[in-house]
Amino acid sequence: MAQPTVPPTLDVIAIGNAIIDVIANCPDSLIDELGLSRGGMMLIDADQATSLYEAMGPAREISGGSAANTLAGLAALGAKCAFIGQVADDQLGEVFTHDIRAGGIDFDVPARTGVPTARCLIFVTPDGQRTMNTFLGASQHLPAEALDESAIASAAVLYLEGYLWDPEEPRAAMRKAIEAARAAGRKIAFTPSECFVIDRHGADFRDLIDNGMIDVLFCNEHEMAALIGHDDFEKGVAELAPKIPVLVVTRGSAGAVALSEGQRVEIGAEPIDRVVDTTGAGDLFAAGFLFGHVRGMSLEQCLKMGAICACEVISHYGARPEADLKALTAEVVG
Repeated sequence: MAQPTVPPTLDVIAIGNAIIDVIANCPDSLIDELGLSRGGMMLIDADQATSLYEAMGPAREISGGSAANTLAGLAALGAKCAFIGQVADDQLGEVFTHDIRAGGIDFDVPARTGVPTARCLIFVTPDGQRTMNTFLGASQHLPAEALDESAIASAAVLYLEGYLWDPEEPRAAMRKAIEAARAAGRKIAFTPSECFVIDRHGADFRDLIDNGMIDVLFCNEHEMAALIGHDDFEKGVAELAPKIPVLVVTRGSAGAVALSEGQRVEIGAEPIDRVVDTTGAGDLFAAGFLFGHVRGMSLEQCLKMGAICACEVISHYGARPEADLKALTAEVVG
């Protein structure tokens, strides 16, 4: 990796799915009745999106997308961010564009015609668990030409979501972005996003790790198990940590662990009265951690930032923060 020659003007630039989340409460029985993957995420086509939408109860529409959610958290904390993703020239595309720009995030990829803006239909059961069904729509047609390589080179961190690795066109765009970031001496943060993505593209992800292309890896314990091929947590951490400058593994209510340069730090989850909707928990954890990371905080501070942000987002519907994250994290930031 080249050494950076100029200070970054952006904290984080991210490439990800530009998605509108459609969220509705539902009884446990509806998950079984519809044959959905409880607590997981599966890709659906346009016809399935239509039928599932019809089966939903009263719903609310909120801008989402994993990497975009992370940027929303970062921007709320005071970071300077930019997003690269593809929307369509339609109503949902306008909603997404308005929301991300209103959050103070740079976004200037032109909308395209022909394929609708992506949407994720989220069924929330009484325990707060979310079952996600995603129609990728226009988001899977992000071309490499849409990349602003000068913006990528100007960001301290390039953040990539595994969800977008599935379609060929944005996968090529992300590989090009990695090259641009590496050439500029910038860091690359990555999340594999979901076990089913690792099932399809684990070889690619392991190659990125083995070839030193990832500086910060975010995964939960199940994703780590899928990456390394077994579910022995301690053995998995021992295998992965030497390959990655910063490894962050979340464990739900059990907290999270981070390892860097031989140091290991663990924290518990933040206390919460009631979990309303777990959508975006991992995304906001990454936001808090990355904010601390680009500000030069300790591993413990970074983890604490992540835990606070994750706790905030699971206290309400939607994957974007609603409370004042600066105020919530003020004690950690100092």
